[in-house]
Amino acid sequence: MTVENAPSWLEDLNPQQQEAVTAELGPVLVLAGPGSGKTRVLTYRAAYLIYELGVPPFHILAVTFTNKAANEMRERIAELLGGTPRGLTVGTFHSICARFLRRDGDVIGIPSNFVIYDDNDQIGVIKAVLKELDLDEKLYPPRRISNFISRAKNELLTPDMVRARIHREEIFRRVYERYQEKLREAHALDFDDLIMEVVRLFREHDDVLEKYQRRYQHVLVDEFQDTNTAQYEFVKILGKSHRQVFVVGDEDQSIYRFRGADFRNVLRFRKDFPEAKLVLLEQNYRSTGHILAAANAIISKNSSRTPKQLFTQRGEGTKIRLREAYDETEEADFVANEIIRLTGEGYRFGDIAVMYRTNAQSRALEEAFLRHEIPYQLVGATRFYARREVKDVLAYLRLIHNPSDDISFLRIVNVPARGIGAKTVGVLQRWARDAGLAILPALRLVAAGSDSIEPPPLRRRAMDAVLSFARTIEELREESDGMPVPELITALLEKVKYKDYILKDDSEESKERWNNVLELVNVASTILVGPDEDPLTAFLERVSLVSDVDNLRESENGVTLLTLHAAKGLEFPVVFIVGLEDGLLPHSRSIDEPDEMEEERRLFYVGITRAKDLLYLLHTFRRTRYGSSDLSMPSRFLSEIPKDVVENYSPGSYGRSGPGARRSSRNWPFEPLGGSKRSSGGPIPRFYAGQRVRHPKFGVGTVVSVVEKNGDQEVRVAFAGKGIKLFLAKLANLEAV
Repeated sequence: MTVENAPSWLEDLNPQQQEAVTAELGPVLVLAGPGSGKTRVLTYRAAYLIYELGVPPFHILAVTFTNKAANEMRERIAELLGGTPRGLTVGTFHSICARFLRRDGDVIGIPSNFVIYDDNDQIGVIKAVLKELDLDEKLYPPRRISNFISRAKNELLTPDMVRARIHREEIFRRVYERYQEKLREAHALDFDDLIMEVVRLFREHDDVLEKYQRRYQHVLVDEFQDTNTAQYEFVKILGKSHRQVFVVGDEDQSIYRFRGADFRNVLRFRKDFPEAKLVLLEQNYRSTGHILAAANAIISKNSSRTPKQLFTQRGEGTKIRLREAYDETEEADFVANEIIRLTGEGYRFGDIAVMYRTNAQSRALEEAFLRHEIPYQLVGATRFYARREVKDVLAYLRLIHNPSDDISFLRIVNVPARGIGAKTVGVLQRWARDAGLAILPALRLVAAGSDSIEPPPLRRRAMDAVLSFARTIEELREESDGMPVPELITALLEKVKYKDYILKDDSEESKERWNNVLELVNVASTILVGPDEDPLTAFLERVSLVSDVDNLRESENGVTLLTLHAAKGLEFPVVFIVGLEDGLLPHSRSIDEPDEMEEERRLFYVGITRAKDLLYLLHTFRRTRYGSSDLSMPSRFLSEIPKDVVENYSPGSYGRSGPGARRSSRNWPFEPLGGSKRSSGGPIPRFYAGQRVRHPKFGVGTVVSVVEKNGDQEVRVAFAGKGIKLFLAKLANLEAV
């Protein structure tokens, strides 16, 4: 539909987009395919509410998943309206909830100077809890416990609400309980707490909820399919009175189930807001026709979705290029050589991305790129804010900001070295715990000569060193009041002689680490602080909520290497997807689980739809996994792509040559599984890594590896509760499930 007398900028929208943007007030659900302009629709909706319907910007809340998306939305709205609307709130779930808790968290016991713990901080706390409870980290891995706690919080489950089904889960629940106590003692929240605690705030305090409902009378949400239970509840509670909730998403691009994302929230929205208007966005502005034909065919096999058919006016374009390499080394060499050829045709390195299912697959690609001198950036590598020297400085700032932050205290109490060893630290931890205080506040009482606490049982030299450190932090706290953050960082670096510590040798690594510290000062100088915000609080909050994709430098002229999970929201003229084999994509863990298989198919769909002009799909004849080189089977998803949009691509003699470079003549993706023949003259393989098989004695298991040997196959199969068994294929009586 086209609105009469609409502002001229609405003419930039296609009919489906206009229908969404100009929908009558009330709940609206926009299901938008990849490249269909969903962010544009959200942006124009905000502008339309302000320009056409006269809604004060103060009453609008727009929620995104990344800072990058939030910044783009602000800029686009400002362009449309000729300036940034005063009072408009745009931000991520986490940044918005952190802001709410700074303002009103005190009514549920959360101080305004709380710190936000990142993944590494969480693991540190969990390790401390395991030590307290005398539990072995090998039996109870901290990362697994962290995931357990995150899943519980995503479902809004406190420790007492978790129902353990087995003994291990009960141990995890107890760790979760003590973990929360330690966070409270440190005046800290983790990322999941930010959402969970706001939901608790809204549920327990009607007056606070009503205040925010009056303030935010229009709630707009991007990437709605990626919301978890807690995020959905936040949106539902905030919008349940005024019903002005406008959400944009796509079930077909829901790929973060492992983080708690639940595409079924789309169905929940339609149930909780039955009057919601539904709009489908199907015109794709990114990809060519052949790429979209492949994407449509792949995703149509999923049952849990609202049917959509992407189309484009860009024409059919170049056919998708399918390539089989001998192994991962040849696969990487092919990619490198093809990239060099493409740059000779006018593409920039920055126009190209290589995607894969698991991080480990980047190794062969990185080695090939180094050999061919191809510049690249690796998304998901060590983040700037996760580097040791950066975390050291941030720990100082966090302790200055919040003296109860024991995790930061423990990180820097002997950095640079002050003669405070592990034994002294252990004594301090036990002493402070027995006193019911965080370490630094307890030391401040001792330094003040308070009768309320006994000094820690330390020798004079250790005690002097500890109190000297406490005085240093106290002096920095006094200096920090109102001081711009760049000046504060400079002051603390000088006071603790951090530069001397970093540059204790003249190595390039040391110089690079010091440059990272200086870059943090630069970052601090670029962060805008609101008139009512404390500079240090604002800075720490901003840097704690930065994601890997936020760090992606689009202007850098290097090939982007990234996992398929990290690719959503991005687009590139040229995309290579490597490792398209059963066991990798779909992943072996997913092959027997229908819901997981649908997620794997969505992951492939997301990868395909990142490509604008050229798409390469690669798989190998053999791949080294689990320490041995096994025969590979092309991904079953490849057989779902229509024949007429794919070409078997062989531009030249890329890769290795000689007797080791055997290639198959498989006519994938169009021959059924198990029906392909190898040019090596061997027998038709019956088994492959990741395949599910049945044995008459051991039951159903998963093939771990397959090795060709004397005309037969040695097949290693993992059986639940029975371990890994080795079979000869001709004698084993194994059958595919």
